[in-house]
Formats: sequence, structure tokens, C-alpha cells
Amino acid sequence: MKSEIFGREILKSSGNASVSRRTLLQVGAGLFGSALLPGTINGALAEEHPSIGTYPAGSSGSSVFIGITVPRTGTYALQGEDELKGYELAVEHINSGNELIKKISPKTTKGVLGKELKFGVADSGAKPNEAVQAEQRFISENKAVLMTGSTSSAVAVALNKLAQREKVLYVAGISGSNDTTGKDCVRYGFRQCFYGQTAAAAIGPIVVKNFGKGKKAAYLTPDYTYGHTVTKSMQDYLATAGWTTATNQVAPLGAPDYSSYLLNIANSGADVLLNVNWGHDAVLSTQQAKQFGIFDKMKLVVPYQTPFLAREAGDSLLAGVYAATDFWWTLEDKYPLAKMFVEAFEKKYGYKPEWGANNAYMEFALWAEAVENAGTFYPPEVIKSYEAGRKIQSTVGEVYFRKEDHQLVRPVIIVKGKAPKDMKNKEDYYDVVEIVPGAGLMQKPDAFGCSLGDYT
Repeated sequence: MKSEIFGREILKSSGNASVSRRTLLQVGAGLFGSALLPGTINGALAEEHPSIGTYPAGSSGSSVFIGITVPRTGTYALQGEDELKGYELAVEHINSGNELIKKISPKTTKGVLGKELKFGVADSGAKPNEAVQAEQRFISENKAVLMTGSTSSAVAVALNKLAQREKVLYVAGISGSNDTTGKDCVRYGFRQCFYGQTAAAAIGPIVVKNFGKGKKAAYLTPDYTYGHTVTKSMQDYLATAGWTTATNQVAPLGAPDYSSYLLNIANSGADVLLNVNWGHDAVLSTQQAKQFGIFDKMKLVVPYQTPFLAREAGDSLLAGVYAATDFWWTLEDKYPLAKMFVEAFEKKYGYKPEWGANNAYMEFALWAEAVENAGTFYPPEVIKSYEAGRKIQSTVGEVYFRKEDHQLVRPVIIVKGKAPKDMKNKEDYYDVVEIVPGAGLMQKPDAFGCSLGDYT
């Protein structure tokens, strides 16, 4: 099934995330011919730097191409579609020189270094191999200067490796694993969103304050890098307050039935259930936990919040539940740029943005800022621009990238679910209870084994 994004044909896969050569060539129509013309706009810069990755071919024309892979099918599909909307809005704003983009990237006029952004979209299905194959085609056939999208940290780690090998920049979409900017970090990869360590350090004190010391915790953990690192970060923090692990139930991604895991949790004697699942898995497991009567005898905590969890699982299930997140739309009351983003997103898509869309938007805005300050698309110079540590205005206040591991230093937002009777409108699911500054939440740059690798 095909659909149109900005007049560009993309493949909207149904169960098969592969992207045909013909489709990708159609996505790049109008770009590829001009991209190979020498001596245009960036010609002088191209002469100053040796060829690397898709440089200079990918930036020699009047436009540059971005390859986007998000899950449009599978357990993370809803979050992938929301993420894609954030990317679309960012491209629209960058190409038009929108005022919000100028607040984040003051040197941006229209486009990036005056070049129009074009993009292609592939369905990863949250599968690393599918994402890598699609991005490899975007690189070889469309001369992509940037890759993005993940939603699954397993995909993010795989695309990190592709970026370093191909010398094409990658900005992670949604990725909560410590490993993305930890042991699997690369020079060519960057991440904007919060992750397991910062989530645990932000929500841990609130959990201890509200539930006490010396409690027993049960964990419901998805069986891949995101789940394992978030659970370990929570266990490590709560252990400092005398908490112990009653049980850690590890389930595969996309499990259709959590009965056996929930039975073990119900019989574990835990005081609190920490549900680390994400996407539809989080919705399904939370609903089934309610059916098992688990919430009659233990509290629920969501250490890494799923966008749309309250909406999909039922707002009454999340009433009084603490969760850590990247962004919540009521931050518009505190941050002017958040207000601009929420208004623009709602006008275009008809609903309040959750954190996936905001994260995606900010990834492109921050990339534009880095390229504009580099004054070139030459990848090593763009990387050094990211690493310069400039303080940048964002939808959650002032942020900057840490040069040692390419992780954005940014706050984590702690929210508490509202009872239906307390909601002011149909999307008023949470109260923001704390905005925790990012720098104090982060581990030392080498604590998780990050070694970035080479520029060239």
C-alpha cells in the first residue's frame, strides 16, 4: 500500500518491512539527478575535504536526503507513527524557516545551509535487520546525509554500527537502552532522549519517598537491550534504599499473553510492580495485570513511560501512577518553545504531542543546528560541531551534547497519572510533578564502556 508524504512516494509495508529499489528511487526523484552535479553551492567546501561516506555527492545539489526507518507495523507501530509525525513537522519547519526552528538553530534560514530537506520512509517493524537494509539502500541509492529512526534500542544499536561503518551520521529516534551511548556508542551516532540510567536516577527518589525504604520489587522486562538496561538501572538505584528484587520476569518482544509472567509476579510477595515493557506490550501487560488483580496488592511504577499508555490502557489504570518521560505537553506552561511546538503539532495533526513526536522533532532541529554551525555537511566537521558543547534552547529548556559519549544533557520529566474525574480535557492524563535536571542524573562518560571510535 502506498501513501504520499510531501509528494514523495513511500512504501507503507504490511507485515514486510523491505523497501524495493524502485520505491526508493521514486522517493529520491528530483534529488538524485541534481545531487551528482559538481561545483554547486557546496562545491568550494567539497574541494576542501576528502570524500567520505556520501560526502560530497549527497550535498552537492540544491537538496539533501534523510533516510527514516520507524516501525509502522508490530508492537511499536503506534509509537513509530507518532515519531514519524515529529520528523515530518521538523522537515516542514526547517524548509520553511519556521520561527520555532530559528529559536533552536538561529543560523537556519530556509533549509539546512540553504538546501531543502527531502526524505524517504521505511517500515522497520522494530527489526534491526530490516532497518539496516533500508538505510543501506537510502545511503547507496539516495546518498543520504543523515539516518534516523529506531523506537527499538536494538534497532538503534544496529544503526549505530551502520553509521560508523558507512561514515553517515545517525541520530537515534527513541532509544532507552544505556548501551546506545554506552558500550555501543559510536562517533557517528547521537541521542537526544533520556535513557535507563537517567530514568532510574530521576524517578528512583520519588519512588522511595512515596513507597518507603526496604520494599520488594517485581519487574516485567522485555528481553532485549532496552529492557535489561532499564531494569538493571532501577535495581541498582533502589538497592541504595534497601529494596530487593522479588522477581524479574523477562518476556519476549511482542508477547501475546503475559499470564505465566503475571502469575509469578502475583505470587512473588512484591510491594511494587515496575513495568518496563514498551509500546503495545506495555498496554497489554498492564491491562492483563489488572485482570490478575495485581494492582489490588501492589503499586505500579512505569520507569520509562510509553507514549499513549494512558490513552490505550485506560486512564483509570494510570491514576496515581508515577512515570518518567521525555516530554509532556503541559510543559508549554513553563517553556515558550514547548508552547510553540505543541501549538504547531496540534494544528497539523489534531492531537496533543506526546514525547515520541517531540523527541523526533528535536533530533532534526539539533542536527540542523550542528550543521549550520559547522558550515558544511562534511561529517567529521558536523560531529565536531555537536561535540563543541554549545548550550542550545529547546522545548525543555537549555540543553547540550556531552562530547565524550554524544548523549544530550537534558532534564527528565516525572509525571503522575490523573484520575478521570480530575482531567481538564480528554488529553489531560498526567500532572508534571518534577522536572529533574539532566547533568546530575548521568553516569560518568566511560561508566558504560563508551569508546566513540574514529572520525575518518
